Amino acid sequence: MRAVKKDLVAKVAAPRNPSRADPVDPYLPTAGNHGYTVSRYELDLTYKMSSNNLRGTAVITATATEPLKSIHLDLSPHLDVSKVTLDRGRVARYTRPRGKLTVTPTDPLPVGAAFSVTVKYDGNPRPIRGSWGEVGWEELEDGVLVANQPNGAASWFPCDDHPASKAPFHIRLTTDSPYRAVVTGTLVGKKRSGSMTTWEFDLPQPTSTYLVTVNLGRYEHLEVSGGEVPVHAYVPADLKRGFRAAFGRQLEMLEVFSRLFGPYPYDAYKIVVTDDELEIPLEAMGMSTFGRNTVEAGTDDERLIAHELAHQWFGNAVTAAAWKHIWLHEGFACYAEWLWTEFSGGADAGSHALRYYSKLQNSPQDILLSDPGPKDMFDDRVYKRGALTLHALRLTIGDDAFFRLLKKWVATYSGKTATTDDFLHLSADHTTVDLRPLWNAWLFARELPPTLGMPDVDPGRG
Repeated sequence: MRAVKKDLVAKVAAPRNPSRADPVDPYLPTAGNHGYTVSRYELDLTYKMSSNNLRGTAVITATATEPLKSIHLDLSPHLDVSKVTLDRGRVARYTRPRGKLTVTPTDPLPVGAAFSVTVKYDGNPRPIRGSWGEVGWEELEDGVLVANQPNGAASWFPCDDHPASKAPFHIRLTTDSPYRAVVTGTLVGKKRSGSMTTWEFDLPQPTSTYLVTVNLGRYEHLEVSGGEVPVHAYVPADLKRGFRAAFGRQLEMLEVFSRLFGPYPYDAYKIVVTDDELEIPLEAMGMSTFGRNTVEAGTDDERLIAHELAHQWFGNAVTAAAWKHIWLHEGFACYAEWLWTEFSGGADAGSHALRYYSKLQNSPQDILLSDPGPKDMFDDRVYKRGALTLHALRLTIGDDAFFRLLKKWVATYSGKTATTDDFLHLSADHTTVDLRPLWNAWLFARELPPTLGMPDVDPGRG
């Protein structure tokens, strides 16, 4: 079994006009919607494990940014809608074009109008198939895993499924009592009634839909004590000992990354280890999910543990405004792997950079890091070239300026979305060096630059 991941309010993208034919994001032309911004999701879900049946009521509160004759939401065709109301009362007309739920108000909504859409739905959730495999709600051997990136949230709730659309969530999930629910957010309530247990989670931080997840399994709760950030692990009973060995340096990682990137962005960090093997771990807001193979690998997968933790700063706190900027997530998390080894007594980042620079020299050089295209946005070359770009920047401006920049980047855009241009502009404020040649070489050209930094920088430095 696998999960696919080719491992103040949010800054809002340009207003979306629902009558326009242009997609919100050309990388995922069927996901995301024009004409409104979501301010809150409230989900009340009931899931029966034996029949893979999900019943839900979703309340989406939003504000119109354009005159709205209709409201479009992303929702998988595998889920049936039974009723839609507007503003928690008026029954609304709706249609189900493929992958969408279109709601038509009695009267058009003017710009600035606040509204809420309540959707009652049910069905047998399944992953959404796309260019990168299957994403979304997935049955495990004995449980459930939800891996949304990039467009899988619509497999289990109606939403505006684009990373630039961030909103708080409140999720109430009722499921079979033998199973523990580990959901994005803080557990604020738990009540057992007969054979079912209701779990209630609150997520006040503005969050992209792809970063909201559900894990259901026969998990035991372990607290990893001793650090400033509370760490909670949810692990099958037979993996507890292996977990403590494989994740033995988790608190140290948190300390190192907090020192390098700024304070951990959330109140706590949750780790889920599924009983199934996963090809690639995945991150969610304040949470990472791993397969049992990570625990069984012991310290051999330590870099993946560091990578997923780093996403809490790069991807979760600061989120790309569009998928073309994916290097702001994956390049930064990949470089964090190298920084972890450097600042914890292992090989320095320069050694990793030289090794992967050599590998990329022997790989096809046909990806534009600033805009890799939807087919290649999860290509490993994006991850590694993104990390090399950051190392080249570090070589050019020096360690002091580089780490001040990373902290300023997180502090400035935490809870918001950002673009490559935002990072370039902020970088210019941290050095007197003209960085345009570096960006042109690493971000805006396909061919690998001849050195790891500026043309006159020795690639052996660092």
